[in-house]
Amino acid sequence: MSLQQDETAKLLALIRSDYSKHSLDEKTVASNPIDQFMLWMKETIQSGQAEPNAMTLSTVTPEGKPASRIVLLRGVEEGKFVFFTNYNSNKGKQLAENPYGALNFFWYQWERQVKIGGKTEKCSDEFSAGYFATRPRESQLGAWASPQGEEIESRELLIKNYEFYAKKFDGKEIPRPPHWGGYFLTPEKIEFWQGRTGRMHDRILYTLQSDGNWKISRLAP
Repeated sequence: MSLQQDETAKLLALIRSDYSKHSLDEKTVASNPIDQFMLWMKETIQSGQAEPNAMTLSTVTPEGKPASRIVLLRGVEEGKFVFFTNYNSNKGKQLAENPYGALNFFWYQWERQVKIGGKTEKCSDEFSAGYFATRPRESQLGAWASPQGEEIESRELLIKNYEFYAKKFDGKEIPRPPHWGGYFLTPEKIEFWQGRTGRMHDRILYTLQSDGNWKISRLAP
């Protein structure tokens, strides 16, 4: 281990945080986890935390290995969590092979975490096009210019691609690329984690039942 690695390892071992701001009780949470999620999301947005909609999306490779990255939640539609990406990206290919995914939010100002697991499906072309039309023009051009996740020779090549599409669509409305669009993730389990002092955290799990209702249970921290 190098000196730099050793010093960093020692610093990591010294990090301690005690959580004591809030509590979570299965007797008082909302009966529907989407309502509980939206309440927590609203509180996080109002607190001013940067990127409150940032979430870790985990998928599984064809080799059965986990893969994670940060994406942005763009809505909750009829109980389904919405995000957008390049369908030809690694996550797009992995979801095509195995549609099950997991989302994780960490809201540090509130000492909260939400874990969501379920099955994904592509949004309709009309739904994806509607959202694409609201994106900044630069982001629209980027969706055309970037072969997301593929190896490229240099950044200069990426810039050339961007300039090509900027010229192609100059003075025109930019259409949604066919390789870009949204996903719905329909939750089957949602866990709410509230940090508590002494690592005695509150964990409330909602599990979807066959009759469409949600079972609420407490997990040990």
